[in-house]
Amino acid sequence: MPRRKGAPEVNAGSMADIAFLLLIFFLVTTTIETDAGLDRMLPPIEPPTEEPPVIKEKNIFTVNINKNGQLLVEEQIMDIKNLREAATAFLDNGGAPQGSPEYCSYCKGKRDGSSSDNPSKAIISLKNDRETKYATYITVQNELVGAYNDLRNRESQRLYGRDFVKMEAEYLNPETPSSVRDDLKDKVKTIQDLFPQKLSEAETSSN
Repeated sequence: MPRRKGAPEVNAGSMADIAFLLLIFFLVTTTIETDAGLDRMLPPIEPPTEEPPVIKEKNIFTVNINKNGQLLVEEQIMDIKNLREAATAFLDNGGAPQGSPEYCSYCKGKRDGSSSDNPSKAIISLKNDRETKYATYITVQNELVGAYNDLRNRESQRLYGRDFVKMEAEYLNPETPSSVRDDLKDKVKTIQDLFPQKLSEAETSSN
């Protein structure tokens, strides 16, 4: 009786190579989502060398978010959709009297003497509760930064005929030619000086 042949062997010599190639493929093609943080630079830890300047209460725009997600602007409840307009009015108020060193010639606000004197003096103070939802916090941040950008865009259009946000993005782009960046540097700084972003975050409340 003839001897029965065994089952044919499978050549598994290249399986390791195939598995390695598949691993490399997935590593290269897979994208990993990361949370976008806030672009904020903390001040260096240095001992104070001089007395802090006195800040007038009218030059501070208070924004609080309580644990229920309610927005209180200047101690009054406000809908988030109205926050940017309120912040813009505060920053652009120009309440210092004409002829004074703090007078803002380019401001187009109401020039209310009880509100901010000048954009360089205006400070937005943001405070939130420890139980505030992160999404609410980010939305409020975006609206406040948007107020600064709207005013900067206005002045950039007036002086240079283009939006500040796009101009700043081109300036910060490392692929922008150095000659173009040199030209944009002074323009970006000029607009930033007209409406400096003074967004102060107060210590988080626990209640």
